[in-house]
Amino acid sequence: MANSAKSAAVEIVRTLRARGFQAYFVGGCVRDLLLKREPADYDVSTDARPEEVMRIFPKTWAVGAQFGVVLVPVSSSREQVIGRTGGLSFTQSTDDQITGSSDHPMTIEVATFRSDGLYTDGRHPDRVTYTKDPRQDVQRRDFTINGLLLDPMTDGVLDYVGGQEDLRRRLIRTIGSPERRFAEDKLRMLRAVRFAARFGYAIDEATVAAIRQLAPQIAQVSDERVRDELTKMLTEGHARRAFELLDESGLLHEVLPEVEKMKGVEQPPEFHPEGDVWIHTLLMLEMLPAGASRTLAWGALLHDVGKPPTFRVAPDRIRFDNHVEVGVAMAHDIARRLRMSNDDTEQIAALVGQHMRFADSPKMKASTLKRFLRQPQFPEHLEMHRIDCLASHGDLGIYEFLHDQLRQTPPEQIRPRPLLNGDDLQQMGYRPGPQFREILSAVEDAQLEGNIRSREQAEELVRREFPL
Repeated sequence: MANSAKSAAVEIVRTLRARGFQAYFVGGCVRDLLLKREPADYDVSTDARPEEVMRIFPKTWAVGAQFGVVLVPVSSSREQVIGRTGGLSFTQSTDDQITGSSDHPMTIEVATFRSDGLYTDGRHPDRVTYTKDPRQDVQRRDFTINGLLLDPMTDGVLDYVGGQEDLRRRLIRTIGSPERRFAEDKLRMLRAVRFAARFGYAIDEATVAAIRQLAPQIAQVSDERVRDELTKMLTEGHARRAFELLDESGLLHEVLPEVEKMKGVEQPPEFHPEGDVWIHTLLMLEMLPAGASRTLAWGALLHDVGKPPTFRVAPDRIRFDNHVEVGVAMAHDIARRLRMSNDDTEQIAALVGQHMRFADSPKMKASTLKRFLRQPQFPEHLEMHRIDCLASHGDLGIYEFLHDQLRQTPPEQIRPRPLLNGDDLQQMGYRPGPQFREILSAVEDAQLEGNIRSREQAEELVRREFPL
């Protein structure tokens, strides 16, 4: 997929140049190629205007034409070729619907060289002025390492902003005035943190000073955009560094004040020799690999979010009464605030709500243990328990016990086919009502415990324990 995307982008550049236009790779793909990384996608910058791009290529998605941006879809296995230009296939989906999704896996963004006016909405320019000069175009971009142009025919780099030097210096620096760049789009403050964490770079002093000054203005960014940026920080493999930088820059206070309050909240040293709740959480974030699921990542971040408001020093030791229940409610509030999906919200809340139950699992009766093991997405719960242990006392005994239980217990024993249902109870003479749940639960308990194995045994149990 990556090679075909690059080949498609090269063909777009070649086609535009054959029509007399300038065209280059631009932005993150150039940065990644120079760093010997595989780009996630490819963007092309050209002096062809949007209407000219749309004339040259038979099918386009004009998702940002008013800002000079056109998406050119290219062929993939799920699509049907509908035209060819310069050796490149252009497509629409086989159901004849063009989705217009900017993250479609086989689209190339083609943007016209431009300079931007004011950004009164803090995201989009009020007007754009097209230009023939690529030097003017890169001046409007966010960071120097993202402001490089590459000629894919010669591998020559056009660098008008000092981006190559900043790559060598391992530095995140805005192009021009950081105050102006952040005024144009406040989300760039979070992006500076994410890029610094992802690449292990420092943030330029003037850039970080501007972030500290303007951090409260991140509230002007939509909740969805903040959520997506934070999720990327959590799942790109450098979550600990990202959250340390969020804290140092003042952004953590603005976007996740509940997490900031973990700092300095002491824990019982016999269970948490590593330190306070913040340190414990950072250690867990450090163990999240690149590509971790977003729900596991958010669960790890928020699993102890209920500890700061429930902290108290009892005569025997530090306690956090009902911190799980409080944490679940807080996780729900944070997820709603960031407009997470219902499915993600419920799984994150479940991870928070279940993380303390692991300690009881070796003492659970068989039926309770099997229900524990079969909860939705249990492997995420188990993985969070593993890193929770490694970030504190280091004892993986319970993790290994549960891992063995999963390996040794056939799935049909963990989630057996019910021996009876409501219709069966009615045939036995029982009238529908609230008692049905109690009866069926008792039958399932006995089945999970291995005490009954047949419908006949289940009926006998019901008549004995719940006489008519």
